[in-house]
Amino acid sequence: MIGTPLLPEIRELIEQRNFSALQRIFNDWMPVDLAELISDLPENEQAILFRLLQKDVATETFEYLELDSQQNLLTALTQKDVTHILNSMSADDRTALLEELPGTVVQELLKLLSFKEFKIAKTLLAYAEDSVGRLMSPDYLSVKKDWNINQVLDYVRTFGHESETLNVIYVVDDFGKLKGELLARELLLSLPEKKVSEIISEDKIITLTASQDQKDALDAFKRYDTVALPVVDSNGYLIGVVTVDDMLDVAEEEETEDIQKFGGIEALEEPYMDLSIPQLVKKRAGWLVILFIGEMLTASALAYFQDELAKAIVLATFIPLIISSGGNSGSQAATLIIRSLSLGEITIQDWWGVMRREILSGLALGGLLGLIGVFRVIIWAMILGHLTTTWIYVGVTVGVSLVGIVLFGTLTGSMLPLLLKRMGLDPATSSAPFVATLVDVTGIVIYFSVASLILGGILL
Repeated sequence: MIGTPLLPEIRELIEQRNFSALQRIFNDWMPVDLAELISDLPENEQAILFRLLQKDVATETFEYLELDSQQNLLTALTQKDVTHILNSMSADDRTALLEELPGTVVQELLKLLSFKEFKIAKTLLAYAEDSVGRLMSPDYLSVKKDWNINQVLDYVRTFGHESETLNVIYVVDDFGKLKGELLARELLLSLPEKKVSEIISEDKIITLTASQDQKDALDAFKRYDTVALPVVDSNGYLIGVVTVDDMLDVAEEEETEDIQKFGGIEALEEPYMDLSIPQLVKKRAGWLVILFIGEMLTASALAYFQDELAKAIVLATFIPLIISSGGNSGSQAATLIIRSLSLGEITIQDWWGVMRREILSGLALGGLLGLIGVFRVIIWAMILGHLTTTWIYVGVTVGVSLVGIVLFGTLTGSMLPLLLKRMGLDPATSSAPFVATLVDVTGIVIYFSVASLILGGILL
């Protein structure tokens, strides 16, 4: 970050009230860097620095700020400044801010909007949370099919500064129905007298609807590798546009949610440091309780085999090695499958192919770990000077158990996400701790069942 090395200097200038020097320093700064610097300052100093920015720079900087800094500035700035910021913000960024604020605060802020911006804000806020409607911007450029390139360029020069993006210009009929799109590249490379209708193709338009889930929009952006997609109503009339910068925010939220779920935590709606301790405990307690109850089954399984343990206490030595190997292999498989599902590399219909691959992988990995386990037991017995036929049987027990447990772990880790997906649930909820807990219980059963077969009449 540009601001961090200069932060002590900035703080000193603020304390000295050397505002002219601060303004000179910030003349060449990008809004995103200014936003990062402001966020690093104490709340009582954020407004001081923000007021030094030129109005157009201030608005763009405000859009880059974290929500807590935005809220702080809204209370610290004058009503005139707040009015200017809210009316100058892009519609989608303003919606993102308003949807996070308490209802009473939102109502007061809406009163500061002009009639035009008020209508836009109310329309976007009326859409369901996490829908495309909350992301879209009504600021786009639209032209007619019978215009030539010169007319389009004149129109862009006149109204382009109000548009969310100039990478794509949309073509509509006299009633506003979407008919095509004109890329900036095509516009710049076409002859001035050429008609828009000669350039566009009406049968290759990818659109979104305002009621669609944001995840669907994210999938569309990934699939079609585009920078913007138009939003249409049920009759095909153009009502807005969603740009790739909005999708980057959605992608970050989705990935963060999946990572949190994969760690056995309910998804956090707020940044970690903004959550109260009771909220943080509530988000984590549910899964911990479920996993704890699951581990009780492990204890029950151990209790069931207590006679075998009493006869051959040496078996207890290898329990951590056995169950951790199964949990690790299951977590690996779950991670691979969940990520492949999210990237669209596999679908539920591929379950048999996945199972076949994981059976082969599980046998190979289990065989590798089993071989290491056998050598570990034998070498340890040799070091202790206790190597006997009994120890070789113990080594074989550990080796065979590892093959079975790793195979079961890979199958559980790979099939559980597909099963949850088939049931309409989020595959990320088959988190690594959950898979590990399932494999722990089964691992104990497999281990002592193998021990009973191999060591029966020898140690047991």
